[in-house]
Amino acid sequence: MLRSTFQTLSKRTFSSTSINPYKVAVLGASGGIGQPLSLLLKLNHNVTDLRLYDLRNAKGVATDLSHIPTNSTVKGFAPDQQQPDALRDTIKDSDLILIPAGVPRKPGMTRDDLFNINAGIVHDLAQTIAKEAPNSSILVISNPVNSTVPIVAEVLKEHNVYNPKKLFGVTTLDLIRSSRFLSEILKTDPTKEHVNVIGGHSGITIIPILSQLENCSTLSQEQKNELIHRIQFGGDEVVKAKDGAGSATLSMAYAGATFADAVMRGLNDEKNVVMSSFVDSPLFKNEGIDFFASKVTLGPNGVEKIHEFGKLNQHENEMLETCKETLKKNIEKGYTFVKNKK
Repeated sequence: MLRSTFQTLSKRTFSSTSINPYKVAVLGASGGIGQPLSLLLKLNHNVTDLRLYDLRNAKGVATDLSHIPTNSTVKGFAPDQQQPDALRDTIKDSDLILIPAGVPRKPGMTRDDLFNINAGIVHDLAQTIAKEAPNSSILVISNPVNSTVPIVAEVLKEHNVYNPKKLFGVTTLDLIRSSRFLSEILKTDPTKEHVNVIGGHSGITIIPILSQLENCSTLSQEQKNELIHRIQFGGDEVVKAKDGAGSATLSMAYAGATFADAVMRGLNDEKNVVMSSFVDSPLFKNEGIDFFASKVTLGPNGVEKIHEFGKLNQHENEMLETCKETLKKNIEKGYTFVKNKK
């Protein structure tokens, strides 16, 4: 019974149809996102070599996960006398590197309030990635994603190893929230609701395109406005509910593991793997916006195609203009941080 339940869980969680061996590293594995994220990756049969890094307790988390009977090894790394090169050893030869490292939001904090702390953490991790694992697919979860992804890009450029097709800002949480929140209103199956979400990954930069969904035509404008606001600020809902004890960790871990699975399916050359992500994008480069979240096709080279997002209604176009103003500032903030570190 236990084995049957476990196999069912694995199959339901991830949809990979083939099994290929991937080395996956999680940087910040002992944190609120890192631990459940590492658990979900342990359940993914394509992950055969799971490496966990954190300043504290990574070895304990790894030992705990190693007892789960999937066909993978798990090893923890922490900088100490026994492992002076822990970060290098964690990421060496990795196929995927996920970065949830950083501090969580607390009540009253915005994602931008996290910037000074998390930007430094991500910058330093990117320095080692550039030297030791420049060919890996890099999945940035650490907030504010609108700024941390440009930070990683600039560090990689400094080392002449930047591959825009393999750097991803994980915005999957906006997608799964959209599916869930919309289904609650419509009384439908959330797994059947697919909302196209574009822009960035904070507040007003998150743009769910409801006008492209037939079933949303039954909603009043007030319902649509409330839904859009809830999608944009769903993180605040979690922070408030946890009453100072943390932010969105479990749902973010699920989102990160889901996107990692999609990247691996793309690397497997599985056809039609399409997900949204905050990537180096041509869509608004002529306006000075180097990164933008939209649907991308994933393949053996990472991003194989960046999709147009289609027609918007008047309200969505207004949201897009506001998004672009904020996004441009967020991206420049990341660039400036790296410039000042030189």
